[in-house]
Amino acid sequence: MPKKSYRQAINEALRQEMERDERVIIMGEDIAGGMGAPGEDDAWGGPLGITKGLMTQFGRERVLDTPITESGFIGAAVGAAATGLRPVAELMFVDFMGVCFDQIFNQAAKFKYMFGGKAVTPLTIRTMYGAGFRAASQHSQCLYPLFTHIPGLKVALPSNAYEAKGLLIQAIRDDDPVMFFEHKAMYDDEWEVPDEPYAIPFGEAAVTREGDDVTIVAFGRMVNMANEAADNLAKQGVSCTVVDPRTTSPLDRDTILETAEETGRVVVVDEAHPRCNMATDVAALVGQEIFGALKAPVRMVTAPHCPVPFSPALEDLYIPNAAKIEAAVHEVMSGVHARAAE
Repeated sequence: MPKKSYRQAINEALRQEMERDERVIIMGEDIAGGMGAPGEDDAWGGPLGITKGLMTQFGRERVLDTPITESGFIGAAVGAAATGLRPVAELMFVDFMGVCFDQIFNQAAKFKYMFGGKAVTPLTIRTMYGAGFRAASQHSQCLYPLFTHIPGLKVALPSNAYEAKGLLIQAIRDDDPVMFFEHKAMYDDEWEVPDEPYAIPFGEAAVTREGDDVTIVAFGRMVNMANEAADNLAKQGVSCTVVDPRTTSPLDRDTILETAEETGRVVVVDEAHPRCNMATDVAALVGQEIFGALKAPVRMVTAPHCPVPFSPALEDLYIPNAAKIEAAVHEVMSGVHARAAE
């Protein structure tokens, strides 16, 4: 099976779905570029080159450069989805949600409920999130918990290139609005990815490691940190199960609870701020449903409750990593009760 980068997998998913269904269009800032400028016509492909090449294949009627007005083009994408197209809109950084949030959570998320289940809104909003890219606090946040909180939205967090292609194809084919989160620090990471199209169903977690001692539930890029920690811990005689939920809405509660009950010890890893994030949600779920099976308190590994630092040294300290996950696993193995956030 060929290896492809996270970036290539997303581009391939977009290309294959646009070839399959002429209703699929993409729109966003600088996703085509080159209009009236010297040099090649397909000059941009977005800030990190994700949509490079799509405009030359599908033309500017299906690959739409937009003005720098998220409220305008996200609103246009919502309307296009409600009237028969299957738009994929690129919200360049999730941090820009503040200027278009009404269109997402008060309009797209509620159409099905407002119209008695008769309306469909097949909208996918791709967006970048996460720290580690030296992009400072206004371009580095993990805001997927905010969208997970909204009924009517689906939220996908691919942890590698294979997951990215399959989950994006599923998102584009889905009849509900989907927030698709791409971690900007993973675009060059490679994984084995099939050439042919495939869809990964929402709400079905992946178990990436199997073990008997501790269950680690991790989200997005943190799955890779958890896998690294689990491999290191295995050399120390500690056996870990790692669960990648893949989507936060819908959330695969059954897999999380079953694996947590089997080990009796749980560590939840989430790059988002520690208050009201996915780690707190999973910790509460485990505590409420299988409290009697727990051998130690649930431990959360998260970023601190502060903005993402611009200083490279501080940003590296800010992000959860394998060493912090290993420390949390040792704590639940020893029964030590530690604070949820540093």
